[in-house]
Amino acid sequence: MLYEAAARQHFQLGKHAPAPEIAPFVEYYWTIHWNLPGDRSHRQWVIPHPTVHLVFDPAGSTVNGVMRGRFSRLLSGSGRVLGIRFRPGGFRPFLDGPVSQLTDRVIPLAEFLDTEAEEQARRALDIVEPAAMVASADEFLRPRLPAVDPMVAVVADLVRQIVDEPDLARVDTLADRVGMGRRTLQRLFAEYVGVSPKWVLLRARVHEAALRADEDAVDWASLAADLGYSDQAHLTRDFARVVGVSPARYARGCRRDASAERLRKPGTAIRE
Repeated sequence: MLYEAAARQHFQLGKHAPAPEIAPFVEYYWTIHWNLPGDRSHRQWVIPHPTVHLVFDPAGSTVNGVMRGRFSRLLSGSGRVLGIRFRPGGFRPFLDGPVSQLTDRVIPLAEFLDTEAEEQARRALDIVEPAAMVASADEFLRPRLPAVDPMVAVVADLVRQIVDEPDLARVDTLADRVGMGRRTLQRLFAEYVGVSPKWVLLRARVHEAALRADEDAVDWASLAADLGYSDQAHLTRDFARVVGVSPARYARGCRRDASAERLRKPGTAIRE
């Protein structure tokens, strides 16, 4: 999520572990609750991760492939959403073909599965308590689980290496490390992740830069070097293309929102 301090003023986000038998496929469940009185509204922008999400939403439940561009959701009134974030590669066993067929697509749940699935999703949203909502997600997935695919763990580990090492700047470096050819790695990512390893590398660096922008003062030239860029201009260009504004402008917005949060809740920490 972009501008996290502002987001915390408008909705509550929770993350919850799935049941053990579901964990090979699902990274976590997430819940969002909001209550915006009167004519208040909030538009939340998100830069995506290389994961598929199944979203139980009162506006219509969906299967969301990896979105390669930023996207937003406008919140108003009150409501709640329950999401299932699959592990990188974790949705492939549910499909008859590569995950790339879902990339940049949002498919109605009833179209992807059946009308009963949509009804189950709607019933889950009738539940208020997050733990019970999570239990309903377990119940939704448990009878639909496919056989465990050992390649899911391999792919998830490849993505983890990229995310944990945002200075990992070249696909060839990763391919050499894991003993795969570059084209083999690209085919594996298309089949299981839905996007190329180069896309995942770039997005990991932008995510790290966005997280670091929350700090009081950022040396962007040093950060660019830390992330494996040859110069600051390349970081600025990638960041602006993904986030929509320059790193410096984004950092100013984060500081503004954090100051507003401190004024609203004196003595509380910015980060949970």
